[in-house]
Amino acid sequence: MPNEMQSHEPPLFTVVAGIIGQGGRILICQRRKDDTFGLKWEFPGGKVLPDETPTAALARELEEELGVTAQIGAEICRTRHKYPEHAREIELLFFTAHLESPNVQNLAFEQIVWELPARLSEYDFLAADREIVERLAKGKMKFQSDASYDQMQIPRPDQNHRDSE
Repeated sequence: MPNEMQSHEPPLFTVVAGIIGQGGRILICQRRKDDTFGLKWEFPGGKVLPDETPTAALARELEEELGVTAQIGAEICRTRHKYPEHAREIELLFFTAHLESPNVQNLAFEQIVWELPARLSEYDFLAADREIVERLAKGKMKFQSDASYDQMQIPRPDQNHRDSE
């Protein structure tokens, strides 16, 4: 007979993050020292609330954390991670995002930085972000911030990875 006290929480929860570019740099954020995983770096975003779409969640989080309105673009990466400190696994969805105004406010972080993709691996990122950080830093996922909407270009394995100048 099943235990009626069993939790009805889903086995994982969904988190969204925005890859936001400006002038060839990507916005990264350092968690406050008193937060869970204090002083770790991440991309802005947060938990998807019940009955909320991932894109709506990211738009809400960017407003709450950075005081900006953003156009949420395509999902560019999805990963799962289980932190030992948490009971449930997370599913992390990364989207491109285009800010409607360049005036970003730090409303939720220790600090925010616009960083070159090649330098991202120098920061102590959350474990769930490390795969996309590595891909960005090594040029396996190239960021185009000069397009009408910030977008990621993911080369096919058969493409030459050299940029022509």
